[in-house]
Amino acid sequence: MNRLVAWLLRVRRWPIQLLSALGMNSYFLADPLKALPCWGLNCYACPAAAFSCPIGTLQHFVIVRQFPAYVLGVLGLAGSIAGRWSCGWLCPFGFLQDLLYRLKVPKLRLRTGWWGKLRYAVLALLVVVVAYVTLEPWFCKLCPQGALEGAIPQVLLHPELRESIGWFYWLKIAILAGFLGWMAVTKRPFCRFFCPLGAIWSPFNRISLVQLRVDLPSCRGCDRCREVCPTDISVYDDPNSDQCIRCLACVKACPHEVIRVEVGGRIMHRRDAEHAERRAG
Repeated sequence: MNRLVAWLLRVRRWPIQLLSALGMNSYFLADPLKALPCWGLNCYACPAAAFSCPIGTLQHFVIVRQFPAYVLGVLGLAGSIAGRWSCGWLCPFGFLQDLLYRLKVPKLRLRTGWWGKLRYAVLALLVVVVAYVTLEPWFCKLCPQGALEGAIPQVLLHPELRESIGWFYWLKIAILAGFLGWMAVTKRPFCRFFCPLGAIWSPFNRISLVQLRVDLPSCRGCDRCREVCPTDISVYDDPNSDQCIRCLACVKACPHEVIRVEVGGRIMHRRDAEHAERRAG
């Protein structure tokens, strides 16, 4: 395995994901950066948020009837680099899901199947159509990340807001509680089934600079890749599936080293590079 890839895999959760979550919520950076959409699902209403939420920003442009060229350009840049890699490496909500799944509780294994297309419906209907018709950012109103980072801290920090708490606030808390419980028993359920940001990045998996390749003749179908995959996919079936979050856990776990990383067509997996050189020679 290439040394750079191996090192990145060792530090993905600690410290990369942790530092990303802290960086996106570093209040002292808010003045110069709050106008930038962050490369992850992170609530703008969080008292410590240093960036804007990309989905909240997208809904703002929809509501004011302007084409969201700016936010789509920022998200398109991230997707063009490595598809959904931000989901696997930078997103604070993805990091939380990874941590909760490590809890020692009974697990519920769900095949993604056609349910994985729900996130496209959330993007098209809730984020775009409903926001356009009602002139309200309904995804933000219901988002569990918004409840965790925005609603709860704001109520705790501003006692005057507690008088206005009503049934809708408790609905948000119930949605959050439901997802938190689900995250403990199922791998990344929000990412796989509901995240509109993941839906935006998903199509880029097939055209981004970073690609996964599998040497199928050498693959024995042991499914070790699926066992470690946060989105529960067998990589050999579709290395650049729209479900893949580019965490590269499969590269590390593959006992036969048949999964390789390519960046702009350049092989980043040492053994495959050596094989390619021998074939070329």
